[in-house]
Amino acid sequence: MAVRGVRGAVLLGADDPDEMTEAVVELLTQMMSRNGLDVDDLISIVFTATPDLHCAFPAAAARTLDLADVPLMCAQEIDVHGAPERVIRILAHVNTDRERKDIVHIYLRGAEILRQDIAQ
Repeated sequence: MAVRGVRGAVLLGADDPDEMTEAVVELLTQMMSRNGLDVDDLISIVFTATPDLHCAFPAAAARTLDLADVPLMCAQEIDVHGAPERVIRILAHVNTDRERKDIVHIYLRGAEILRQDIAQ
């Protein structure tokens, strides 16, 4: 078993706590299901949010998935001129038997523009 990183991102339509919760849950659920993961496979998750998102912590949304014992951390994404707004990014550290090349990275709701080379 190896430790791998699983990436994902989602764009929000507005700085709204309900939309953030829905989007983060959707993203994490797809990241886990598409990679054959369950909660016990999660080591830790780092969330970043663009500076224009103030409504809630993405990690709080993730806690609705019963991740009580998984370490979660939020940070602010760097403010790069011209970068997309209202973006939540996720880097999940996981235990998996998958090879690095077989990891499925998930980009939703327009976030595919961030990594067209790996977006599924």
